[in-house]
Amino acid sequence: MFPQGRHPPGQPFKFSVLEICERIKEEFQFLQAQYHSLKLECEKLVSEKTEMQRHYVMYYEMSYGLNIEMHKQAEIVKRLSAICAQIIPFLTQEHQQQVLQAVERAKQVTMGELNTIVGQQQLQQLSQHAAPLPLAAHPSSTQPPSLSAASSGLLALSGVLMAQVQLAKEHRVAQHGESRELTPSRSVSSSPAESLPDEECTGLKRKREEKELPGHSDSDGDKSDDNLVVDERCSPRRTRPRSPAAPRAARAPRLSVPVGSTGSRARPTQWPALPPPSPPLPHQPVTPSHLAPDPARPSRSGHPRARHRAPTAPVAFESHPHLRASTLSSSFPTIPGGKAAYSFHVSADGQMQPVPFPPDALLGSGIPRHARQLHTLSHGEVVCAVTISNSTRHVYTGGKGCVKVWDVGQPGTKTAVAQLDCLNRDNYIRSCKLLPDGRSLIVGGEASTLSIWDLAAPTPRIKAELTSSAPACYALAISPDAKVCFSCCSDGNIVVWDLQNQTLVRQFQGHTDGASCIDISNYGTKLWTGGLDNTVRCWDLREGRQLQQHDFSSQIFSLGYCPMGEWLAVGMESSNVEILHVTKPDKYQLHLHESCVLSLKFASCGKWFVSTGKDNLLNAWRAPYGASIFQSKESSSVLSCDISVNDKFIVTGSGDKKATVYEVVY
Repeated sequence: MFPQGRHPPGQPFKFSVLEICERIKEEFQFLQAQYHSLKLECEKLVSEKTEMQRHYVMYYEMSYGLNIEMHKQAEIVKRLSAICAQIIPFLTQEHQQQVLQAVERAKQVTMGELNTIVGQQQLQQLSQHAAPLPLAAHPSSTQPPSLSAASSGLLALSGVLMAQVQLAKEHRVAQHGESRELTPSRSVSSSPAESLPDEECTGLKRKREEKELPGHSDSDGDKSDDNLVVDERCSPRRTRPRSPAAPRAARAPRLSVPVGSTGSRARPTQWPALPPPSPPLPHQPVTPSHLAPDPARPSRSGHPRARHRAPTAPVAFESHPHLRASTLSSSFPTIPGGKAAYSFHVSADGQMQPVPFPPDALLGSGIPRHARQLHTLSHGEVVCAVTISNSTRHVYTGGKGCVKVWDVGQPGTKTAVAQLDCLNRDNYIRSCKLLPDGRSLIVGGEASTLSIWDLAAPTPRIKAELTSSAPACYALAISPDAKVCFSCCSDGNIVVWDLQNQTLVRQFQGHTDGASCIDISNYGTKLWTGGLDNTVRCWDLREGRQLQQHDFSSQIFSLGYCPMGEWLAVGMESSNVEILHVTKPDKYQLHLHESCVLSLKFASCGKWFVSTGKDNLLNAWRAPYGASIFQSKESSSVLSCDISVNDKFIVTGSGDKKATVYEVVY
């Protein structure tokens, strides 16, 4: 009926069992072929993955090696910069200018120029039948040009400098019969023994964040220094004058303040490397760099504390002229008087010149002559915060878990008249501020809560607590009308509190790391803050916005606004104090501290200010150009300071668990 082989339309196919089995067999074979094909592709991918992993490991090792090499080169640059700074003062004025220009030129050498110079030197030596120089372009083309250029330029300069300094020495000997003796206390040391080995530096940088706080040193002073760890870069201990352009090995870890554990380590309470003690903060307790232990201290690797000195009583303050001649390092350029310069004017284009002080720099009304130690207040714990009442009768010292109140109105041995237990028992107080009426005290530290104490009550009591989201507070400031409090938080925010209603008004956000210090302009319209992100920022309190930002190469540990002028003093982890003009690019740079500057305070008259540091020094400076008025050497790191409203008393808090009250003599 239908042609053979044709299937009638509309009727289903009918397969026999045998045909169905055949179809299933064909499909199985097809799937099996696909499986084998996919299996081969997977094996190929596995082998490629293995190869990529091998390449990754190889590149990782290469990058790690290059990173180590970069750190070595950076360390070489720092040491050579220190050597240059030590040598330059011996040269004549003409040679000094030539060398400074050569140094600046060396810092701008590119890799291409470096390769050309090295090639020419090798060809020249070959042409003279001398052994070729073992110099070659750095194997790593990825190394930052600034590091390689600076290190290579300085290496080339070192030979010339040594020759010139020898000539300068001979010239001076001929003129004066003898060369001026270098003062060991402040001279820049180029000896390898003065600096930590590269390997140890690398280890310290990696482990600094996990160092434990107190309890591992031999003396109270040692313990307190460990507790107040400031994460410092590993560098020769005394390379004082750091050139603004000198590269830094690596950014120092954040600060920590004494909290269960300190230093830039990881702990429940981590903060910026601040001037006060150094316990960790938000992410981990952070130790203010300025509070971190000296690189030369008993690094946990077992090296002896090279700079440890037996505790000594605070030295009487010496007046500027005598002090300068004997203690300033010869590493600083000299000024017309023949003394080493420590104050430099930095112009808008970055040029540094020693400051010639006016004849009346240390004279006139309101300028102190020296300071005399009146009282020693044995707090019993590292004193990270101090303040003195307007009446100058009471001093408040903040340590671990409490603030102690001292009556200093009468002579004689002092004992605390009250103890205000704040925060947790093991957390350090980082800041305490009195309201102008002296009836309330605000306390902040390694906790998310600020405590407001009623001092007018028969027994001091907490009348309010302010809680923020940050795990720690590094610094406090009170508005001139006493209606608002500002707190610097470990998360970088500046929190504004309404003291009347005990409420959070707003937050200033901008710092990318902990905000470590704060001050208010004398009219209460601007706020200045410094942070562990190496910036100083100015905020408009009326409009609630950021007005200015100043970037630095070092963490900021302290700052103070001059009550009578447009100057802001900034204390840095690098040991420098910089005085900025708030509307002009000019500034002054002071180089007397030997370690990080932990606290700073202006006198109410605005004519002078004091700074303290991890080098155990209390320095008094003439504002704004930084003539040194007097110094006092304490027996441990000086972590905090305050000046009375009448400018007659200075209070300091130190690492050997005491506070010291000084009388300012005019």
